[in-house]
Amino acid sequence: MPFRAFRHIPLLLAGLAALSLCTALSLALGARSVPIRTVVDALFGGAHGRDALVVTGLRLPRTVIGLAVGAASGVAGAVAQAITRNPLASPTTLGINAGASFAVVVAIFALKLNDPVEYVWFAFAGAAAAALFAQALARRAGDIDPVRLALGGTVLQLVLLSWTSAVMLLNQRTLDEARFWLAGSLAGRPLDTLWPVLPTLLLGIVVALAVSPALNALALGDDSAQSLGVPVARVRLAGGIAVVLLAGSAVAVTGPVAFIGLAAPHLVRPLLGGDHRLLLPGCLIAGPLLLLSADVLGRMVLRPSELEVGIVTAFLGAPLLAVLARKVAR
Repeated sequence: MPFRAFRHIPLLLAGLAALSLCTALSLALGARSVPIRTVVDALFGGAHGRDALVVTGLRLPRTVIGLAVGAASGVAGAVAQAITRNPLASPTTLGINAGASFAVVVAIFALKLNDPVEYVWFAFAGAAAAALFAQALARRAGDIDPVRLALGGTVLQLVLLSWTSAVMLLNQRTLDEARFWLAGSLAGRPLDTLWPVLPTLLLGIVVALAVSPALNALALGDDSAQSLGVPVARVRLAGGIAVVLLAGSAVAVTGPVAFIGLAAPHLVRPLLGGDHRLLLPGCLIAGPLLLLSADVLGRMVLRPSELEVGIVTAFLGAPLLAVLARKVAR
């Protein structure tokens, strides 16, 4: 990064401090609140009993998954907006969430799956297939048209969502098994669902960071980027692969959680600017911060019951989408 990036270090540190606080609250709050001191003792083996079991057995896996999925969703959203040059873009724009949902529901219906660990690879395969199909729809004269990519992904999403609903209506068991996963949740997800996709998630982050300087050039337009020596088609393809790896991994673990990928880049840009060499690290912090905050809020509003995090993010994200759409229209 250029030397001037160092002036943003205090903001990044503040973001990390906020994320640390949110992580502590995620471990401490819920239907049964646990003192922070007990949380620390439980993490380091100094506490035993029911509170320690709640922290280590239930909330620690939930929080770790929230950190990983939030980071993946935030970076995926920033890259999706860069390669489509569309501020309203997110992994949903490429049809990834819908592709993963359709693949899981079909697997539940055809193979009688009932364990989230078994959903992982079907979700990832469906996400990848949907993204590849959306990119095929967007190709024109050998290149990927960003406008066609956004439109193709949106149409594909609508088609796949309708097919998903149709499959669920065919069988009551499929409906019962799939609706909890489709709501998007961090609850009830063991770490066993994260480990299989962790390598692809990390690879996606590495690819995204590697192409971050070229993503800055894409913002100038394809012709300007090419005049600067940037291989536009290859950069856009690499960015698309990163989005597939990140969003596919996230959806595979938690189900489709909306608006984190859309909101995180818009939260970071006013603070760190539009340079993707800073924007992507900022989204690595903002994504999990937003996701864990929504999860904690969902636990507290209906105590001792809770709202799934996908419902909370949809409720909070809908007004954000309306505001951004109005801003873009202007």
